[in-house]
Amino acid sequence: MAVSVIATAVSAFLLVTTSLALPHDSTGGDFIHQRDTQDLVQPVYQSLPLGAIKPRGWFKDQLQLEASGLAGNLYDFYRFVHDSMWIGGSTEYSVLHESSPYWFNGLVSLAFGLDDSRLKGQVHDYMNYVLKHQQDDGWLGPETTPESRGLWARCYFLLGLMQYAQADPSQTDRIVDSMHRYVQLAHSMLQDNFTGLIQRKGQDFDGDGFGAMRAHEMHIPLQWLYEEHPRNNSQLIWETMELMIEGGAADGSDWRKFWVKGVYPEVTYTPRNQPYDELFNHGVNMAEGLRYPLAIYRMSHDEALKTQTRTAVDLLAQYHKSLAGTIIGDEFVTDLNPIRGAELCTAAEMTFSMAYIYQYLGDNDLADWAEQVAFNAVPGSIFPDWWSHQYVQQENQPWSRNLSESPGMWVNVGSQGNVFGLEPNYPCCTVNHPQAYPKFLSNSFTLTQDGGIAHVLLIPGSVTTSLGNNKVTIEADTNYPFGMNLQYTISSDSDFTFYVRIPGWADKSSTINVGGKSSPISPSDKGLQKIELGKGTSSVSINFDTEPRVVTRANNTAAVYYGPLLYSLYIDSKVSEVTPISFTGDVMPLSSTTPHTHDHVIEPTSLWNVAIDTSQIKVVRADVSALSNPIWDLGAPPVELRVAAVEIDWPLEYDTAANPPLEPEIKGRPFSARFVPFGSAKIHMAHLPVVQLDKVDLES
Repeated sequence: MAVSVIATAVSAFLLVTTSLALPHDSTGGDFIHQRDTQDLVQPVYQSLPLGAIKPRGWFKDQLQLEASGLAGNLYDFYRFVHDSMWIGGSTEYSVLHESSPYWFNGLVSLAFGLDDSRLKGQVHDYMNYVLKHQQDDGWLGPETTPESRGLWARCYFLLGLMQYAQADPSQTDRIVDSMHRYVQLAHSMLQDNFTGLIQRKGQDFDGDGFGAMRAHEMHIPLQWLYEEHPRNNSQLIWETMELMIEGGAADGSDWRKFWVKGVYPEVTYTPRNQPYDELFNHGVNMAEGLRYPLAIYRMSHDEALKTQTRTAVDLLAQYHKSLAGTIIGDEFVTDLNPIRGAELCTAAEMTFSMAYIYQYLGDNDLADWAEQVAFNAVPGSIFPDWWSHQYVQQENQPWSRNLSESPGMWVNVGSQGNVFGLEPNYPCCTVNHPQAYPKFLSNSFTLTQDGGIAHVLLIPGSVTTSLGNNKVTIEADTNYPFGMNLQYTISSDSDFTFYVRIPGWADKSSTINVGGKSSPISPSDKGLQKIELGKGTSSVSINFDTEPRVVTRANNTAAVYYGPLLYSLYIDSKVSEVTPISFTGDVMPLSSTTPHTHDHVIEPTSLWNVAIDTSQIKVVRADVSALSNPIWDLGAPPVELRVAAVEIDWPLEYDTAANPPLEPEIKGRPFSARFVPFGSAKIHMAHLPVVQLDKVDLES
């Protein structure tokens, strides 16, 4: 993040809006009156209030590791949270003042998802300070002059407030009071030539334009306020949302003009010749921009925006989706070569974006994509104990350390980019990564349009809620994605309909057992298995059948999946702890470290330069009664693959593995290579050349 465009940036987090045609081309007021109703479009699958879903099994282990790791301790020591200007401190990493709002947004989800009293104390103390210091005119945050007040970071603080109000009704009134006061001020600012959204001469709050690019981020909390707590201010809230979109469009940041085939970049290099702002190519912006059309669709009811959301995800999947499910962008997109990087903030945003979009479109592949990011890209960039993380991951990354050459393969990331540390390259991922898993949990069960409940993101968890007068409790116990069996214990006061999402990769031979009676799965065209349950206690189990899948890429390369997991070559390594380096390149201030905070050097001690024969793959399962903890550690997952492989000559470029050789030069004899889940392999080779080999004994 050395240059200005990135020095001001930070990753992003939450919303959607896309459209083939602008829903209006006049003023916000005209747009409002063109509508017959000001009801918001409701999702196909409705999320439950924060705290209704509790983690179980391995996923609870991960959230507890997160709570004990960086995420749960930043408030106590990390300068950009502990000493944030938002709570009376003096330290921010950019004029956006976004660091502690990022943290707050993710930590509220984690605190109430785990029901962790220590974390709930942190977020309460933070919120209490900010609300008590809300300024007389309604402004939230430390800025005291019009020249320094930018709306962007408030979006994340409001997202945290919305979640807090859902989880703790005792705080709802004061939160809603504060939000209404702020909205009144934001509305007046936006009416005044989009003050606070577009930086003008003499102002200093967002010189690069990230706030305008992410203007739709305000919509999720304001749409919640509009529906749940309007307090006779419905028109003002509505106009504020419209003004955010109009201001972004006025600044050239209208995603409806970008998510269009023929405009969206297939590949893009520097110098670029493109008819749109460079920030559209920013990976984190793109992950957030996926949510842009739906933000407007909810208000306009314009089906073209819903269609455009589908177009957006399809374009992204075709041209810039990584094998691990995130966006290849370091920080800007270029192509799909595995030497490129993918930012952790992007993975965190994509985890939420795909879950959010799935709730509105209902397409099964979108939930598969959400799981792909959560089970591959996210853990692949986080150390097993959750105390360090990368800035960017590579599909092929044979070591993790400060690179000895300037990383010319990356657009805007420095030599520390793939280091696992406290704040490698830039601090945004340090404060934004905590949101990924807690929000995945909070979207794992949903309400359905027919009054039922669906388990859509298939992690172990439980939910207790009321469907009208029917109290329902569902407990899901599973090792998925490290196992293929889901076990449910369900109790209800009366009959209801339960659904389980069947992943798109599951074979038709997969089975369901209800009350001891087994039958083949029979999902709907949207991938939902419908189960009618009577009152009392019921038992349901589902077993997925599947085979390894080979996904081919350019230049005769491929990757291998089993279930939702991407697999990578097992590489033995030597791991060393070194003194943390700050994003400026200096030694980290001691006050911003703990005995747990380190940067890591990971060097390979076994072969990494291989080609594979994808016609020879074997699944190997360990017989375990309980999963290891931490599960995202090398060798911990109980399902591995054996793949026929051979050593090849693999050149280096910029002190890392070059792109896969077009004509691999074989150096040794074929052997049975051990492949493990990508998320558990902190150094990994997953995007490999394909060769034909003699028969290999995969049992050896």
